[in-house]
Amino acid sequence: MATEGDVELELETETSGPERPPEKPRKHDSGAADLERVTDYAEEKEIQSSNLETAMSVIGDRRSREQKAKQEREKELAKVTIKKEDLELIMTEMEISRAAAERSLREHMGNVVDALIALTN
Repeated sequence: MATEGDVELELETETSGPERPPEKPRKHDSGAADLERVTDYAEEKEIQSSNLETAMSVIGDRRSREQKAKQEREKELAKVTIKKEDLELIMTEMEISRAAAERSLREHMGNVVDALIALTN
C-alpha cells in the first residue's frame, strides 16, 4: 500500500521525466530584421502647404489647357464636311460604327482613301 509520501514521489518522477531544454529565440526571422533596417533609414519629410498648393495649381492648369485644346480640336473636326456616301462606304467596308467612321473621315479632312488606310493600319 502506498502512503502519502510514496504518491508524492511518483508525481515528481512523472513531471521530472524527460527534461526539455529551454527554447532559444529563433534567428530565422531575417525578413523582419531586413525590413527594420530598410525602414530605419527612411527620412520623414514634412510637406509644406505652399508646395502642395503650387503643385495642385500646376496640375489644374495643365488639365484645363488639355481640355481647351481638345475642345478646339473637336470644333475644327466639326467644321470638316463629309459626304454621306463616303461615311456609309467606310461603315460597310470596315464594319465599324457610324461614330467611328465619321471620326476617321473628319480626322482625314473627308479623304476616304486616307481614312480607310488609317483604319486598316
